[in-house]
Amino acid sequence: MNSGIWGKLGGAGIGLAIGGPLGALAGGLAGHYLVDREGALFGPMPRDVVFTTGLVALAAKMAKSDGVVTPSEVEAFGKVVQVGEAERARVTRLFDLAKRTTNGYEAYARQLANAFHDEPSLLEDVLDGLFHIATADGAIHQAEEAYLRAVAEIFGFDDIAFRRIAARHVRLADDPYLVLGLEHGADPAAVKVRHRQLVAENHPDRAIARGLPPEAVVIATKRLAAINAAHDRILAESGVRLEGGAA
Repeated sequence: MNSGIWGKLGGAGIGLAIGGPLGALAGGLAGHYLVDREGALFGPMPRDVVFTTGLVALAAKMAKSDGVVTPSEVEAFGKVVQVGEAERARVTRLFDLAKRTTNGYEAYARQLANAFHDEPSLLEDVLDGLFHIATADGAIHQAEEAYLRAVAEIFGFDDIAFRRIAARHVRLADDPYLVLGLEHGADPAAVKVRHRQLVAENHPDRAIARGLPPEAVVIATKRLAAINAAHDRILAESGVRLEGGAA
């Protein structure tokens, strides 16, 4: 989270510009609690602020649903939502405000779904960020999985899409193929084409070119690593099978 976003969050009208429960949360951080409302008064919503505020809010609600925040999860949160020492107190305050708000996670998730309905890749970025935090302690717990599934459903992702996203973070049956969105045992040529397509679509440079906040760039970098790892695993396993067949 860069200083530009924090400058916007400190602005007098940012909550009204965002609107809805996320606007009320941003207004609370800026020191002026707002009446919950829909719509934006000052033109298009600043999507970088909406993205980051929504990610922090949903991470806070996930921590509350699980009941325990481990040091590894705190560290993972810091890697996804990157802030300097000067801004650390503010991000902590935003996180704490989100945990205490009367709005449930559903309200924040619905607003994000509406804000990014024409760019579902941003919603996938949010889910990836939440998965990074949830799995930081080496496992995803039942309450966290239920929470992530519920958020994914609000975002409009079906079970197949959820499993594809989850496979980038946890071990599932045929997970390298799930990560690439392919059927198990897909033809090597199809694997190659799909891998190239996903690398082009998910390269961090695209997030930078689209003017997305640092959080989205970090998530894109981690996602690309998972895509490359899945591709390498498929190649390695195919090589083992081919050697066995030749024998």
